[in-house]
Amino acid sequence: MIKIGLTGSIGMGKSTTSDMFKALGMPVISADETVHQLYSGQAAALIEAAFPGTAPDGVVDREALSQHLMARPDDFKRLEAIIHPLVRAREQEFLDQATARGEPMVLLDIPLLFETGTTDRVDVIVVVSCAAEIQRQRVMARPGMTAEKFEAILSRQTPDAEKRKRADYVIDTGQGLASARNQVAEIVAELSNTLIRGE
Repeated sequence: MIKIGLTGSIGMGKSTTSDMFKALGMPVISADETVHQLYSGQAAALIEAAFPGTAPDGVVDREALSQHLMARPDDFKRLEAIIHPLVRAREQEFLDQATARGEPMVLLDIPLLFETGTTDRVDVIVVVSCAAEIQRQRVMARPGMTAEKFEAILSRQTPDAEKRKRADYVIDTGQGLASARNQVAEIVAELSNTLIRGE
């Protein structure tokens, strides 16, 4: 089973691209979606204990947590120490189930694949990218986004140019949805041929 790691910096179109793989019938697990689930369940009490006032009602208040971390950036490591093992456990369950079903390929949508130093958990790396000005326009259009918050997020992410260098495939989302769909289809076709050839 080929494990494809999909990653990319904020605003590059990763979630939309992930949906394109899913539309082709590929099983997908999203680290972001997993975190959302954990924030309203298993992780909430742990985060409230570590950062009082961020999950007072058994659900993490993402805005309160974001404000806490903006004021105390060193606490990112404490949060990651809570969340990352829980995300990896969910990911392993997904992989075990896919293996049992005999899936030829799966997609792991992992925004921080490079940042966590865990590229060895996938077989193929696909980086979603676009021009910096398009990225900025997309991100700044998000509710509650500020230039300061955007720069803080970028400062914690591996630069796009570095991600592109380390990728097996790069999908340019700046050319429109139809182009991105074609790029996704080409990657899936190429990997399918690799499986057929037994490489």
